[in-house]
Amino acid sequence: MRLLWTILAAMMVATAAVTPAYAATGEVDVFSTELQPLARYANPHGCYQLPITAHVLMNLTSSPVILYADPFCAGPAVLMVRPSFGSHVVGFGSFAAR
Repeated sequence: MRLLWTILAAMMVATAAVTPAYAATGEVDVFSTELQPLARYANPHGCYQLPITAHVLMNLTSSPVILYADPFCAGPAVLMVRPSFGSHVVGFGSFAAR
């Protein structure tokens, strides 16, 4: 059992060392309505709650953006939006960029 914990700890350290610690470069833009300016998130990193009137998210970053159905990026991921792609979204959700 101790060997298993040692192996798991070593794997976690190795994974953490490979994970980049910088924000995605570029911008995530969220369109809500024709009467509102775009919500722009420059070089996003972490979790962001979508505006309540959000309609379309455009991933203009260098990294995938993960969409969630809850406002805290706590639930299971709903969709991954690749760089240079977009998706319809709902205003009570959130997205995470890494």
